[in-house]
Amino acid sequence: MAEQLFDYEIFDPSFKSLISRNMRLVKLWSGAAWTEGPVWFADAGTLLFSDIPNDRILRFLPELSGLGGTVDVYRQPAGHANGLTRDREGRLIACEHGNRHVTRTELDGSITVIADRFDGKRLNSPNDVVVKSDGTIWFTDPQYGIDSDLQGHRGEAEYGGAWVFRVDPRRGEIVPVVQDFVRPNGLAFSPDETRLYIADSGYSAVPGGPRHIRVFEVDGDNRLSGGEVLAECDAGRYDGFRLDTAGRIWTSADDGVHCLTPEGTLLGKIKVPELVSNLCFGGPRRNRLFITATGSLYAVLTQVNGAQWP
Repeated sequence: MAEQLFDYEIFDPSFKSLISRNMRLVKLWSGAAWTEGPVWFADAGTLLFSDIPNDRILRFLPELSGLGGTVDVYRQPAGHANGLTRDREGRLIACEHGNRHVTRTELDGSITVIADRFDGKRLNSPNDVVVKSDGTIWFTDPQYGIDSDLQGHRGEAEYGGAWVFRVDPRRGEIVPVVQDFVRPNGLAFSPDETRLYIADSGYSAVPGGPRHIRVFEVDGDNRLSGGEVLAECDAGRYDGFRLDTAGRIWTSADDGVHCLTPEGTLLGKIKVPELVSNLCFGGPRRNRLFITATGSLYAVLTQVNGAQWP
């Protein structure tokens, strides 16, 4: 039986050392249709996040009190952007449902298309994205953005799957790395990059479909092996997630944020009153967890630090 502690549900006593009972979940802003893809820009002290149906990327500037802040529009139209991250040069990388491609925003503000086709066929609707220390870009490509006009534009899947891809932007090479998912979704590397975690949210599209996170071993040539199920979601589905410096997984779910050990054991939950889509660590010490949930943006201070890169 889990212990209820304010905004937290505790399944393992160790979870108490990761959170603080004095730090409550704060709703920072509301007014979107479906928020996603938060990414922290430490050099600017701001957070960017997506509002997919309204085709915009929003920018949140926190107040010093940590209890609120201001939100404005960073980009609109935004290609119905979903997942956002930064590359090693600090540039914004965006998965654009509507345009069916992955882009990079250059430091001068211009936009470069990183990936839009595989084997001459258009991608489905790139969903979430991470950048490895070698500069390669890894993204998931389910069909959510082409299923209807809600989060993109209704269209046909062209290459016949829903895969996970790796792109080397220096060579322009796009390679499928996993091809047996129903709806690949959130993904993140372990802090030492020897593991890649990928969520399958097929539960949301197929009756009885998967709602788990799988784990793959990554070798020095970026080849994957393994792929065992690490954890099954007990509340809807897993979506986006990030890791802390100890390798624990902080993942979205229907009832809030779940914290898992690197081996997949559920330690505890941060209860959120809206359906959670994604999250990231930010703030000056990367110990503030920003959470996108339905039409709102939430945050809570933790006693852990996010892994160095989003």
